This record gives sequence, C-alpha cells and structure tokens, in this order.
Amino acid sequence: MIPELGHYALVLALFVAFVQAGPPLIGAATRNAAWMNVAGPAAIAQMLLVLVAYGALTWAHVASDFSVQNVVQNSHSLKPMLYKVSGVWGNHEGSMVLWIVMLTLFGAAVAAFGRNLPPTLKARVLAVQGLIGIGFLLFILTTSNPFIRVIPAPLDGNDLNPLLQDPGLAFHPPFLYAGYVGFSMAFSFAVAALIEGRVDPAWARWVRPWTLAAWSTLTMGIALGSWWAYYELGWGGWWYWDPVENASFMPWLAGTALLHSAIVVEKRDALKSWTILLAIITFSLSLMGTFLVRSGILTSVHAFAVDPARGAFILVLLAIATGGSLLLYSLRAPALKAGGLFAPVSREGALVLNNLLLSTATATVFIGTLYPLFLDILKMGKVSVGPPFFNATFVPIAIPLVAAMVVGPFLSWKRADLGAALTRLWVAGVVVVVCVAVTAYLTAGGGPLLALVGVALAAWAIVGSLVEFAERIRLFRIPLTDSWTRAVHLPRSAWGMTIAHTFMGVSIAGMTATSAWQSESIEAMRPGQSANLAGYEFRFDSVGPAAGENYKADRAVFTVTKDGQPVATLTPERRSYPVTRMTTTESAIHTTIFSDLYVALGDPTQNGAAWIVRIYHHPLVPWIWIGGVGMMLGGLVSLTDRRFRIGAPERRSAAKAGVSAPAQPAE
Repeated sequence: MIPELGHYALVLALFVAFVQAGPPLIGAATRNAAWMNVAGPAAIAQMLLVLVAYGALTWAHVASDFSVQNVVQNSHSLKPMLYKVSGVWGNHEGSMVLWIVMLTLFGAAVAAFGRNLPPTLKARVLAVQGLIGIGFLLFILTTSNPFIRVIPAPLDGNDLNPLLQDPGLAFHPPFLYAGYVGFSMAFSFAVAALIEGRVDPAWARWVRPWTLAAWSTLTMGIALGSWWAYYELGWGGWWYWDPVENASFMPWLAGTALLHSAIVVEKRDALKSWTILLAIITFSLSLMGTFLVRSGILTSVHAFAVDPARGAFILVLLAIATGGSLLLYSLRAPALKAGGLFAPVSREGALVLNNLLLSTATATVFIGTLYPLFLDILKMGKVSVGPPFFNATFVPIAIPLVAAMVVGPFLSWKRADLGAALTRLWVAGVVVVVCVAVTAYLTAGGGPLLALVGVALAAWAIVGSLVEFAERIRLFRIPLTDSWTRAVHLPRSAWGMTIAHTFMGVSIAGMTATSAWQSESIEAMRPGQSANLAGYEFRFDSVGPAAGENYKADRAVFTVTKDGQPVATLTPERRSYPVTRMTTTESAIHTTIFSDLYVALGDPTQNGAAWIVRIYHHPLVPWIWIGGVGMMLGGLVSLTDRRFRIGAPERRSAAKAGVSAPAQPAE
C-alpha cells in the first residue's frame, strides 16, 4: 500500500500546484486578497505531499520491495544500507522525485519565511514556482513514474550501477539538485517582477539570499562530483570538460554573474534589466543541464540512460519556461526605469566587467558543449570538442576575471581612482613576484608559461583578498583591539566575500599545480617489483582476494617509502559485481596537505603474471576541494547577513516616515 500512497501523493501535489499557480497569474490575486493568500498554504501543502511520495519511495528501497519496478531495476537485497537510501536518487525516476522535493522546499520556504514580501509579489513568485512544479510533476507521472508495480514480483533486483555505490555519489546529487533547483527561485522572482513592472533595491535584497543558497550548494555539488570522479574512476584526473560536467558548470558561472549583478541593483539601482535577464538565463541553463543528463543524447558516466521521449518532454518544458520568460522580458524590460549613472572606473564598472567576462565564459562552455550535439542532430558529421578547446578558450577569459576580482573591492562607487586602488595592493604584488620566482626556481624553469600565470593568479587572489579585508579593519594602522572590534562588526557579506575570493585562489593553486607538475607512471608489475615516481618508491607487495557485501575483489598492497622511510601502505582494489556483471577500480590515495599519492589497480596481463598499475603524484590537488568547500562556506556566511532579511530595510524606511511596517523579519 505504501507505493500506492506515494503515487497518489504525487497526483494530489499536482492538483495543489494548479491551485498554487492559478489565481495569482490570472489576476484574481490583485482583486481578491483571499485568493492571493491561497498560494502560501498551497506551497506548503505541495511540499508535504511530495515529501510523502519521496518517503514512500525510500521505504520501498530500504525494505527491498521488489514489487516496485524502480526497486527491481536499481536495488538488490545484498546492497549496503547506505546505497539503498542513496539509490533512491541514483536513477532517473527517483532523482526526479528528489528534484521536485527541492523545488517544493524552496517554495515552502518563501511561503513560510517571506512574510514581509509585498503580498502580490509573494503570490506571483509562488505561482511561478507552482507552474514549474506542474511541469515536472506531469513529467514524473506521465513518463517517469517511480511507483509502477511489477507482477509477479521477482525474488531480487538488478542492483545499482556499481559506480554509484560510493559515498561521494551518496552526497553529491542532493547538493547539485539544491543548486539547480534553487536558481528557480531567482527565476520566479524575475518573472514576478516583470509581471508587476517593478525592480528596485528591495527586490535585489529579496533575490540575493535565494541565489546565494543555490550558488553555495551548487558549488559544493560540483566539488563533490569532481572529487568522486577523481578517486572512483581510476583515471587520476579531476575535470575533463565532460558535457555533463559542463551542464552543472554553466549555471554556476551564470549564477556567479547574477550574484554580482544583484549587488549593483541593491547598491546603485542600476543594471536592473540585465539582472532580470541573468536570473532567467541561469535557471534556463539548469533546465538545459537536466535535459542533457536525461535525454539520452549523451554518452557519459554521469548521464542517465533514458529514452528520447523523456528528453523531448523536458525539451518542451525548457522551451516553455525559457521562451515564455524571454518573451515577457522583451515586452516588459524596456519599461523598467534606468538606475544611477557611474564612471567606467568604479565599483559598478568592475562588477560590469565581472559580468561581461563571466557571461563570455558561459557562452564559450555553452558553444563547446552543444556544438557537437547540434552537428550530430543535423546529420552534419561528428566532431569531438574536448579539453584542448576549453583550455584554449576558457582560460584566457578566466585570467582577467580573477585579476579584476581582487581590484574591484578596492574601488569606490560611482567614480574611483584605479591607480590608488592598485597602490593599496602593493603587498599582493610583491607576494606574486616572490611566489612566481620561487616556483620557477623549484621547478627548474617553472614548467609551462600558463603554470606560472596560474601561480601568480592564485597568489594574487589569496593575498589580495586578505589585504582588502585588512584594509577594512585597518589592521596594523590602529590598535589590534580596535581592528578586532571593526572585524566583529563588519557585515557578514564582507566576511563571506573575503572567504569565497580567498578560497577561489586556493582552488586555482591546486588546479595549476596538479595540471602542470603531476607525475604519472603506468606499468605492468608483479608482486615484489617496485616503481619510482617523484622521489617515492612504490613496492608491490601482494595481491589477493577480498569480498564486500555485494562484490568480490582483487586487493593489492603497496608500500610507499621515500629515502628509505615508510610513508604509507596503499590497498587499491579491482572489484567485480556479479549481479550487474561490472568491474570497477577502487583507487588508493595517500593525502597530505601538499599532495596526493595515487595508485589504481587495473587488469591482469594475458598470462596473469603481472597487473597493470597506474601510479600518480598530484601536487596540491587537495587544494582544489579545500577551495570548493571554502567558497561554499563563504556563500553561507554571506547568507547570514542581516541586510538580507526580507523587509528590514523597508521597516527602517517606514519608521523614519512614521508609518507602521511588518514586525517580523524573515530570510
């Protein structure tokens, strides 16, 4: 009965979504306050119903209910409990239920905590969220129903893809979906603002918290996905410009531009039309990523292998959402009043440059990702666009972007002196020169020129961001106790900016070092043999059988030494899953703050006397994911800024004017 409960909960959620979307959009909300107030309770009811459906599907997986087709296709009675739970979203149907869970959670959050939003705007925001919910609930119920029964029920299931039976994939999708779906809130605010014809600093303050939440979780999702690919696939890399990787990276780039553009709207009441457009584009790119993963047009370890009919449905949703919102934008955006003027050299000018470069970078990734697909669809031949293209086009855009990222916060609003700003960065300039010189000396020439540029950018981002923070608190210019007091009272958005920009530099350092100076050795080794790499000796001690709950494995033992001193014992595995008849590589990694030692066990040779072994030394590679976690932390710290409490600025203005205002703040 529980699977049926989940199915009917989704049906009821669809009905409630119609109630949530209808009255505000047809205009009843503006004529009748009772209709206007329907959207909030409907959003909360929709969330509860979707959570019931998700709970029913989770119960079916945990209880190994093989009368449910989704459980049969993606689970097995011997599968570990962690992967029974994560297996709920490790397949197309279940992941779409998680997708709609995230959507309704964001909608319910606005309904519950947006008490100080203007009532008509709030109703329309929730109505747009309801429309998105209608589209995806229809998609689930008509093409991707996870509660279809199998009669008679088999004795056991087909098991989950072994590549997905990993802790990284247990946590990566929820963060990724929260980011994808979270941008729907910025989209809903943009469409609602276009309907009302009003975009002002208050609107920007309402949009930024939701955008920050989505950006932070998407950052973490991308970092976790990269980390999983690095250690699980056995190829030793952290990013390959795979189309599905790009599908998550594009909304991240556009969302970063949106965050910075909204600052100009909030502070200077400028770039309003552009910010609205960015909100539409960012969520449209999230929908496009959903289409790429589920359409069946991509062959990728990250993609769901589904039939084209499902892809066609999502393509229709993408066309309606993007086309409809862009049509509304073309009709209403010209009527938005222009904001304040500013000189090219100013804080606003720096943020415009930031947006220009981020948008160009997004377009570059978009073209490189979709161009081969368009050619294939049009039967114009097959081309391969891989890392060389993206490295040659994206990196030159990223260099001035990071350089300007540090200078921008030193510029004043409206008009600034660039020379004075650069003068205040002299410490960062000195550190950059020293870092480049030391790197060139230690690496006997520094390696590729771009590697030295990467080192310079990393040092510039890290030290420049810290210098800017030191300037804010007047460090070493006033007593330390006074600097501490200033730091404590700084807006949390300032803390968040410093943290995010600094850790961006940390990630750049890791990307640069491991790309330019990694060492690799691929050898056929017998037990007792040794290989040398980057000053380390890897001795192949033994290989023998091992077993898990639902797999068998060959487990090797390697002893790593340096200058005769023991460093680590590594035990890579080659696993075989009998149910799915798949073999996976489980690498063994010894991590320090400065490098990774990485060993992957491949196939045995034809005579079985030796094994193919991959050995890597990755300098600074942990810094990539340390930086990703730090950037997410910066976003979350900014999210706690009091200025983002909905209604706070309006209450202050009302108090000055002697007018009553809503009493309760809300995020």
